[in-house]
Amino acid sequence: MNGQLMLSEREGVMMKCIVDTNILFSFFKKDSFTRSILTSFNHFISSEFALIELKKYSQLIISKANISEEKFLKEMNELKKYVKFFPKQYYKKYLKIAQTFSPDKYDVDFLALCISMNLPLWSNDKNLKKQNKITILSTEDLVNILF
Repeated sequence: MNGQLMLSEREGVMMKCIVDTNILFSFFKKDSFTRSILTSFNHFISSEFALIELKKYSQLIISKANISEEKFLKEMNELKKYVKFFPKQYYKKYLKIAQTFSPDKYDVDFLALCISMNLPLWSNDKNLKKQNKITILSTEDLVNILF
């Protein structure tokens, strides 16, 4: 099973994982616990598809986070300091495999990236836990590993 090798910070070894867009939405809320995790460990990876989705839903994020458009753009740049975004060409050859077990077409890029890097996916999407090809870590799971 992919994504099984996970080592925590408290053991002095870096833990990496892929992050889905829904987790990244929380980055824009100044005092969110998710933001504090993302900015504290700096070992997170995502697909450039996440950046497209964040831009697509920018007005919703601006509204929910109660920030200006200028602040949103600033935070997008800040996010890139903590999450390394990979282009589709990096995981392109795994897209068809990911399509065979992805519960949602919008998760395919993240699952393909997980396959390409042999890493777990940080997501609170319960439907993703129904598949057994990629390890899915909820925020609670991640906290238990890191702390």
